[in-house]
Amino acid sequence: MSFYQRTHPKKTKRRDTIFNFQKQPINILIITAISILLLSACGGNTSNNESAAEDDNPNSLDMGQISWEENIAITNMWKFILEEEGYEVNLHLLDIGTQMAALENDELDISPEIWLPVQDAEYVAQYEDAINFSEETWYDNAKVGLVVPAYMDYLDSIEDLNANKESLNGEITGFDAGAGTMLVVEEAMEAYELDYELTASSEPAMLTALQQAITNEEDIVVPLWNPHRVFSEMDLKYLDDPQNIFGEAEKIHHATRQNFHEDYPEVDQWLKNWKMDDEQIGELMSYVSEAENEGKEALEGAEKWVNDNRNLVNQWLEK
Repeated sequence: MSFYQRTHPKKTKRRDTIFNFQKQPINILIITAISILLLSACGGNTSNNESAAEDDNPNSLDMGQISWEENIAITNMWKFILEEEGYEVNLHLLDIGTQMAALENDELDISPEIWLPVQDAEYVAQYEDAINFSEETWYDNAKVGLVVPAYMDYLDSIEDLNANKESLNGEITGFDAGAGTMLVVEEAMEAYELDYELTASSEPAMLTALQQAITNEEDIVVPLWNPHRVFSEMDLKYLDDPQNIFGEAEKIHHATRQNFHEDYPEVDQWLKNWKMDDEQIGELMSYVSEAENEGKEALEGAEKWVNDNRNLVNQWLEK
């Protein structure tokens, strides 16, 4: 049992909107109240029963998850770590915009992947007074931009895209609509006056399209980012960005709801201590991907990584 479990009472969160938790019918509440009164009349120890009810899942955490490979990896990593420490972690697959709204409304505790200063700047501007965006970063070498297969040697800059519109069918193959990177791609299209259509799908669909194009040696352009395992599996290159629309190196932060640091002081500190480099995040993503390819849960890959990196994890947990 952690220090938090021994010392902190259960907190409550609003879950009535995004997660659609059902309210108890009033007749059930009446029956429950009558049952408690009957137990009391029969000499039952209601104080113990009430205490047990109050302590039911006192450390339940709701964490946002996005269907990006590094996000699936880190959220499962934290789920395994925190559940080892006595917490219950519920992962909710939500796009980043929905996660921000959920944090604002106390329907979510943690959103672990916020890219700054460029990609998610719009969300920080919108929610900076309602959400805690960490000053601490857990990854400092992130990069974002438009990417093409390396064999497209005639295409080196975003400025060259209009001249090659026909071979690319006038299309930039994107992923989740509303993602910070997708919003920056739209800014780049406007800044470079690209006569292209940005199509939205999902990260897995985008990567499948990329792999198929490379297999057939066809032209394709997609928004991508580091860290990502795909750069070790495919020969790719970033297009130059003379106007610096995508910015320089990005850093990855995390965000929590208001008062999270008071409700979960030790978890709050662990998240602030969290730090990973290219090799560590790449290995974690590979472990999770291997587990999923073998028909296992992503959590099993995360568990293997944590067990292989106990010294690092213990630094985060101050053990």
